Amino acid sequence: MDTKGKKVLVAGTGLSGIAAAELLVEQGIEIVLYDGNEHLTQADIAAKSEKLCGVPLIAGTLSEKEAAQCSIAVLSPGIPVDAPVAETLRSRGVEIWGEVELAFRFAKGKVIAITGTNGKTTTTTLVGEIMKRHCDDVQVAGNIGIPYTSIAGQTGEHTVTVAEISSFQLETAVTFCPQVSAILNITPDHLNRHHTMECYTAVKESVTRNQKPGQTCVLNYEDEELRRFGQSLNLNVIYFSSRRSLKEGLYLKDGIIYLADHHKIREVIRVSELHLPGIHNYENVMAATAISLACGVPLEKIVSVLKTFQGVEHRIEYVAEIEGVCYYNDSKGTNPDAAIQGIRAMSRPTYLIGGGYDKQSVYDAWIEAFDGKVKKLVLIGETKEKIAQAAKEKGFSDIVLCGDLPEAVDFCHSQAKAGEAVLLSPACASWDMFKSYEERGRVFKESVKRYLA
Repeated sequence: MDTKGKKVLVAGTGLSGIAAAELLVEQGIEIVLYDGNEHLTQADIAAKSEKLCGVPLIAGTLSEKEAAQCSIAVLSPGIPVDAPVAETLRSRGVEIWGEVELAFRFAKGKVIAITGTNGKTTTTTLVGEIMKRHCDDVQVAGNIGIPYTSIAGQTGEHTVTVAEISSFQLETAVTFCPQVSAILNITPDHLNRHHTMECYTAVKESVTRNQKPGQTCVLNYEDEELRRFGQSLNLNVIYFSSRRSLKEGLYLKDGIIYLADHHKIREVIRVSELHLPGIHNYENVMAATAISLACGVPLEKIVSVLKTFQGVEHRIEYVAEIEGVCYYNDSKGTNPDAAIQGIRAMSRPTYLIGGGYDKQSVYDAWIEAFDGKVKKLVLIGETKEKIAQAAKEKGFSDIVLCGDLPEAVDFCHSQAKAGEAVLLSPACASWDMFKSYEERGRVFKESVKRYLA
């Protein structure tokens, strides 16, 4: 990266923005911070990072004159590319990158990029564990909660970085080029940001934009759009399927995951040996296996990790059994499709806690997936009235509205009987009531554990 005489503006001072600013400062690059919060002060920035003490800060509105003084702007993922600040920067000829693009410019070694609407965190974590078994220097970062820029400076020629990449991050990727990419699935999500399904799909598929012949992309064969997309790629495409046998790739049949490779079929693992419930997790396992094989990991080593992997926090996470009622935390079910997987994983009559921030999602398919499993729908948050109406239109009327998550847990505890389950799987983002889905999950677990005394 040629930075001589260039000033870089970092827009956003959350986790990603601070990490990006720290990387630039460490590289000796002149920066200025920008945040739309007009009340933000340099003391607030210093409290977040000692490395950024004294860095110039623009709070509130960015003027065209201030924008013109910068050559490059690094947008945090939470700032839309059509936000007023982005339009101001673009009008002054400022080159716009994202935090992932910045990290890629400085990072060394190989990159594995995993995207998709659902399953990214589980698959990224699993691939990270497999690669750690095979390689000496592995970093796991990205949308998983560890900014890519925070580890970029620690990478070397032999580093393997396993990165969870969101659609927000792909919007501002320019030269980002993983050796292995994966798109797990594409279902409606974040349409309040991307506006149309066509735009959202194109952003997800752009993870392959800079890949070269000989590099690999792993795709879900059962996603019709991804199946078609794979046929257009001049890459080594590996498909996985949970519904049919494949001549090449990984597939699930009769409770066994198989690998078909050059007309040779090998048994990988029986799903009964996994600690991850549900078809969606079997798809994550197949994707992780395909990615790891593409990186040269022997199948036997992959399987040894699959047999011990326990999953990730906030994704159909078992919390406790209280008086015969099992409680599960699926706070990462932040859209209807993800939440459908949570319901499918339940084997008991279930009290389902849903609702949250409105991303303009449609909830019909989620409600249809209740399919006799959901005994009562307990709703909270900004979308509770909208979801309640959608449920009634679908013929489901056993609905309770609560003021907050602890109240919802209290209600479920008072009603659920031995042999039943309580599942937090909101089908919505958390931002109306919480800072993140992680905070929402922690509040749920704390609320449940009050009854363990």
